[in-house]
Amino acid sequence: MTTTLLLIRHASNDLLKEHRMGGRMPGVHLNEQGRAEAAALADRLARTDLAAVYSSPMERAQETARCIADRHGLEVRIHPGLHEVDCGQWSGQPTDRLREDPYWLPLRIYPAWVPFPGGETSWQVQVRFLAALEEIRAAHPDQTVAVVSHADPIRLAVAHYIGLPIDLFRRLSVSPASLTVVAFDPLPQAPHITRPRLVCLNDTAHLGM
Repeated sequence: MTTTLLLIRHASNDLLKEHRMGGRMPGVHLNEQGRAEAAALADRLARTDLAAVYSSPMERAQETARCIADRHGLEVRIHPGLHEVDCGQWSGQPTDRLREDPYWLPLRIYPAWVPFPGGETSWQVQVRFLAALEEIRAAHPDQTVAVVSHADPIRLAVAHYIGLPIDLFRRLSVSPASLTVVAFDPLPQAPHITRPRLVCLNDTAHLGM
């Protein structure tokens, strides 16, 4: 009984275009490019037998998730554990300006334990995101589920599943509207225990990239 999680990053928005740190800044919606990306992803998954669609509370994630869910007649289930990284005081700030902040370099080198000013560490993000994925996985044995979230939480989950240290998680690429697939296979000797298997990472074939 293999459970498959489709880890999907939300589609494009103006914050990405403007090179600003999104974080949990409210009111960030998909732009025209993002809506086209979400539609292309929904087309790709139209024939996939989805049992459920989960989303981060952020608008950009919900809009991406809704585009997928509508093709399957499903409701979007909001899960707080799938939330974007809490960037604290950096939310919405231009990244060019943030590079001059004394916290920038420590955050890049040692993100596991250095928090965003007023926000989370990458370790905290990984713990809560993995807990949410485990809850979702346990609720859908032998099913395929779409989970729409954000770049860093997805990269941190993949880092855990493949044994990559947290401080190196930014070596993984997760593009807007990309598809990352993790399958959970039961161990033959102990079927109640599952083993994660990375099937694909950052798949953007549906976007023509």
